[in-house]
Amino acid sequence: MATLHKSDLEIAQSASLKHIKDIAASIGIDQEDIEMYGNFKAKLPLRLIDAAKVDNSNLILVTAMTPTPAGEGKTTTSIGLSEGLNKIGKKTCVVLREPSLGPVFGMKGGAAGGGYSQVVPMEDINLHFTGDFAAVEKANNLLAALIDNNIQSKTNNLGIDPRTVEWKRVMDMNDRSLRDMVSGMGGKPGGIMRQTGFNITAASEIMAILCLATDINDLKDKIGNIYVGDSYEGNAIFARDLNAEGAMALLLKDAIKPNLVQTLEGNPAIIHGGPFANIAQGTNTVIATKMGMSLSEYVVTEAGFGADLGAEKFLDIKCGYSGLSPKAIVLVSTIRALKYHGGQQLADLKTPDTVALVRGLANLERHVNNIKTFNIPGVVSVNKFVSDTQEEIDVVIKWCEKMGIKVAVCEGWEKGGSGSVQLAEQVVEAVDSCTSTYKPVYNWDDSVQEKIEAVARKIYGASDVEFLPKAKQNLRKIERIGMNDKPICIAKTQYSFSDDPKALGKPAKFTLTVREIEIAAGAGFSIPITGNMLRMPGLPGVPAAEGMDIDENGKITGLS
Repeated sequence: MATLHKSDLEIAQSASLKHIKDIAASIGIDQEDIEMYGNFKAKLPLRLIDAAKVDNSNLILVTAMTPTPAGEGKTTTSIGLSEGLNKIGKKTCVVLREPSLGPVFGMKGGAAGGGYSQVVPMEDINLHFTGDFAAVEKANNLLAALIDNNIQSKTNNLGIDPRTVEWKRVMDMNDRSLRDMVSGMGGKPGGIMRQTGFNITAASEIMAILCLATDINDLKDKIGNIYVGDSYEGNAIFARDLNAEGAMALLLKDAIKPNLVQTLEGNPAIIHGGPFANIAQGTNTVIATKMGMSLSEYVVTEAGFGADLGAEKFLDIKCGYSGLSPKAIVLVSTIRALKYHGGQQLADLKTPDTVALVRGLANLERHVNNIKTFNIPGVVSVNKFVSDTQEEIDVVIKWCEKMGIKVAVCEGWEKGGSGSVQLAEQVVEAVDSCTSTYKPVYNWDDSVQEKIEAVARKIYGASDVEFLPKAKQNLRKIERIGMNDKPICIAKTQYSFSDDPKALGKPAKFTLTVREIEIAAGAGFSIPITGNMLRMPGLPGVPAAEGMDIDENGKITGLS
């Protein structure tokens, strides 16, 4: 991969964009059927989803090996693959998540791809976009306000025990100071004091619900099922008991509609929803995926972080609820990540080191074997970087051939669709060879404890699972409110198969520690929280925000 002289932002700013009505027309949508947000963004009405067309479309899931802190280019690969498929004559749409402002202004950057594999307008997508995150935030915080109001009110008081309320407010920013706090201070005018805090918007149950809802009525039902806490008598209280679902759905009336944009090469892209994969289900909305499948022959979508998180949750949660099943899984790998998991220091990853590379293949091996257990054909995509040597790439290719899995070198970052044709051809072969639906890791009828143990042992490679006292208490509550027959969404570090972010490679004989289990009754899953995972991230020592600016002409710099 040659060095690009332009930054991602400069490439995006220099692109000549098509009007969004022309992008819509390319996938058979009349201008009257889109709600335009300027010239380059539009909302799509849910009536465009066609169940028969969904059944005849080919869904491709892009996931990755365990990443380095910078990520391995999963979104870039997804966009490049979509461009490549279109180049070989396959009518394809890429369907992605919306970026969260927390990572944009923090360390990881945006989520619009990179190089010549981007979705545009990049600045809008990475910033406020069409306001979906703001709507999720407002709906979440409306419920928080209704809960606190009911606790202190003498009218229609439900007798909510403040000590049992775990619903937090949310904000789309990395702000560690908001994790834990006391609300209701200021005496009688301030309400009832209680301990609470903030989560990041992407970790909100409202975001999870939006991503699993099928229509506005289903959205309201799911919101109504949100578990709020218990009464003083020990009875479960739900959002429907507060009559909250109607007003909350009202705030989400536009956010439920998928967003249509375009790739740098003028192909359609749908971007909708944005849960993280280490603390939520990590994939775009069911509605957006089915929309893409209604409008194209192939849909490329992604699931966040490594396959142990995003892919497992995509299959066991999203596919379990939606009835979808991918026909191929693309596993993104990089030379730098393989060397990182083989023991090379982060600062030295640009230095060739085949010894570390070979050691790091153990991490890729576990992911490859996991994909095989899902019963879906897989393709390893080597996302090529400037510092990669041909010798290192050849090691990975020969290893994949020995493992019996398809492999392709992807140069989408440098060359866009033309650099992704080899991957596209391998993916089409994998799709054509698919004769089955995915195999889940566990049965929903298993107990929550059994489901956690199944994922820990089969996917992570844990030898044991320890449930701390609060987690055991949560298990009893889950059984009490009837959540035992729902899937699980494990919150775990993205940097390791274990719950220790420093345990790189292929850790063995480790114990997964479940600290507590949160209840997401509205979304329809429980959230076992492992290790030191937090649902409100913090900023790094030098946040990306410090390098961003806008001039008097509205030109943005420093965004990535």
